Amino acid sequence: MVIYTVSALIIGLLVGIAHINNSVLALLTSNTDLILYILMFSVGISIGMQDDVLTKIKQYNIKIFIIPLGIIVASFAAGFICSLLTGIPYSYSTAITSGMGWYSLSGATISKLVNAELGSIAFLSNLMREIFSFFIIPFIALRFNYYTCIAPAGATSEDTTLPMMLKYTNEHTVVLSVLNGIICSFFVPILISLCLSL
Repeated sequence: MVIYTVSALIIGLLVGIAHINNSVLALLTSNTDLILYILMFSVGISIGMQDDVLTKIKQYNIKIFIIPLGIIVASFAAGFICSLLTGIPYSYSTAITSGMGWYSLSGATISKLVNAELGSIAFLSNLMREIFSFFIIPFIALRFNYYTCIAPAGATSEDTTLPMMLKYTNEHTVVLSVLNGIICSFFVPILISLCLSL
């Protein structure tokens, strides 16, 4: 997964640098809103396909919101710290960290709402979060506890980083990981818009 992600990024950069123009690329770049809606639609489908999501939500009750709440608060705190270190306005830095690892949505959304430069920072920041999660999760599982493994994954804990959860944690943690990913993914676009309006 890491190899595919990095390869896609490098190929995209090379195509952009080479200024290759064709009808497919022109269609993609001129319809970023449509692509975002399709992305959100596909996430909705993947959530809906989880047969027992509603049962598990009822089973865990309010407890399922503890981990996502912690991730959201920590992401905001990281955004404020990054604002102080980089000089980027806090509304921008918190919007970037509100992506919680969902690089495709956060990068495209921030590019559309602010500018391409900030969107690129959001894309790379959230991409690095996902990639680092692949390396950090085994260490956290060994040194801390299984629940803590969900934190670095953020919104990706239901999809791309889920195989790491399956390998290094237990079934109970995997269920919470999926629920966390669903909740965080739901809040990403809302939080980005909220931060940019501050």
